Order: sequence, then structure tokens, then C-alpha cells
Amino acid sequence: MKFQRGRDRDEPEINLIPMIDVLLVIIIFLMLTTTYAKFSGLEINLPTADASKQAEQPNEIDVAVTASGQVLINKSPLTAADVKTIAEALQRAAGSRPDPVIIINADAKATHQSVVDIMQAAQTAGYPHISFATQAPR
Repeated sequence: MKFQRGRDRDEPEINLIPMIDVLLVIIIFLMLTTTYAKFSGLEINLPTADASKQAEQPNEIDVAVTASGQVLINKSPLTAADVKTIAEALQRAAGSRPDPVIIINADAKATHQSVVDIMQAAQTAGYPHISFATQAPR
């Protein structure tokens, strides 16, 4: 007598090998049918003129910070290195030029605070465009 029903049934299983085969065929098909094209740039011939270029005053203010913390704006030293003095000197150096770019040349051994003071002075003076000058290692 058999008292336990359904014990002889096999557990259903999923065969993954045919699915993997189908996926590999799809990948190979996509690899073979995909085209790889390079988009070339447009060739533009710009017009030329014989007139000499007008000498423009650059819209940049160079701010240098020495290792000792001295601040120079357009190669002229400042008497103090506080934010208010630097902001006033930046405004004088900008003159009537609209929205100049402040280029900070800081010595590698200059303190972080002196560079932050220049950035804060530029923000106080209303000049949001700041750039840092670097040099390549020798």
C-alpha cells in the first residue's frame, strides 16, 4: 500500500542553456549589424581682412600672492592684505571695464587663507569670474 501521494512527482526545473544560446545569438546579431560612424567636423573657411586688429585692453586683472602673503594687483603691491583693501584695489584696477576676469597667481607656499581672502574680495567687488593660474612641473 502506498500511503503518501505525490511523492514520486519530479520537481519542475528551468533549463537555462537554451535561453543563454538565444541571448548570445542576439548579441552577435547586434554586434554585426551596428554601424560605427565617426562624425567629422565641418570645414569652414573664414573670410580674411587686411585691416590691422585694434589693440584691445585685456579684460583681466592679475592678482599675485607671494609665499609671505603679500598681495600684488597688476604687479603693484598692496599695503594691507585684508578683504576690504583688496576689493577696493580690484575695483580701481578694473576701472570702467565690465565684468573682468580675476586671475589668481598664488605661490605654492602661500596660505590658503590669503587665496580665500582674494576670492572673497572679488565677490565683494562684484566680479564673479575667477581663474587660477598654474604651471607645469619642471
